Amino acid sequence: MKTFTVEEISQIVGGMLTKVQDVKISQIAPPLLSDENTLALALGEEEIANLAKSKAKAALVPLGVQIDGLTTIEVERPRLAMMKLLNVFYTAPEVNKGIHPTAVVHESAKLGENVQIGPNVVISHDAEIGDGTKIMANSYIGGGAKIGKNCFFHPGVNIGDRVEVGNDVILHHGVSLGADGFSFVTENPDNIEQARKDGEIKEANQKHVIFKIPSIGAVKIGNNVEIGANTAIDRGTIENTTIGDNTKIDDLVMIGHNCKVGQGCLIVSQVGIAGSCVIGDRVVIAGQAGLADHIEIGSDSIVTAKAGVTKSFPEKSIIVGIPAMPRKDFIKQLKTMKDAQEIFAKFRKYEPLLKGFEENVNNDHNS
Repeated sequence: MKTFTVEEISQIVGGMLTKVQDVKISQIAPPLLSDENTLALALGEEEIANLAKSKAKAALVPLGVQIDGLTTIEVERPRLAMMKLLNVFYTAPEVNKGIHPTAVVHESAKLGENVQIGPNVVISHDAEIGDGTKIMANSYIGGGAKIGKNCFFHPGVNIGDRVEVGNDVILHHGVSLGADGFSFVTENPDNIEQARKDGEIKEANQKHVIFKIPSIGAVKIGNNVEIGANTAIDRGTIENTTIGDNTKIDDLVMIGHNCKVGQGCLIVSQVGIAGSCVIGDRVVIAGQAGLADHIEIGSDSIVTAKAGVTKSFPEKSIIVGIPAMPRKDFIKQLKTMKDAQEIFAKFRKYEPLLKGFEENVNNDHNS
């Protein structure tokens, strides 16, 4: 078990130590789950209040917070400090040394130094695996795929043919890179084409044969990318689908063929991005947002949760609603709806007077 002094913890997080007593720290936890050898993580107001009921003798707190009788380490960015501590206490999943005897590695594949391959992994022809990469059980690496250095693939990862993955990439359970894109064509114009052109469906197709469009592109993942469990990124039709350096993608995300995602993006769970979208750098796309095909989102934009994005937006946009619109327009729309409710309430209040006025007018006309 790892044990640290409060002085060592303070140095790790770059904090300001107010020491009341010597404390040996062997774990970290919220205040209510902490004991005498636990560093209580009091990152917000509720956790700070819970320190009064905690058994902890030391706590990590925001800058400016001091608790009488408690050793504290003050930090300017508590969540950043927590990340540093979690890296210290984290224990990585174990991977067998070398190549497991049940793994199947094609004779033409090239493996770098200190590569670790788990049980039942299949590495196909002409694949390349960089130095220090670890691939856990039941994963598949397709023909001609190129995997960079110091990557970590959790169990059940599937990498298609010719996919390229950069250095220091983490892929979680069940990630799929390089499946064929959802790309089809009909011999004659179909209902979707009619609706896009004319805004209506004029007639039903009696015979509707759908032809698959093959995908001959691949997927290219940049450096220091992390992709969550059961996320799928499809290969391009002709060009590659690309994900930029330092982008982080959550579980259960779908990114369609031909998409270009920039650097430093954050894409949250259950986002769906249709084919041929272009996402700029440092874009945040919140949970369950959906993007229609062939649209562009400019750099440094935020797409809020459950937004239904049907058109392109420039850089530094805050995109809200269904159908999505700029945040300021959304707020204006809400205000208009509120004003309309007030106007309607006033109308209902004076409706009897209006009816009386109309009856008097009608009586004057009839007399």
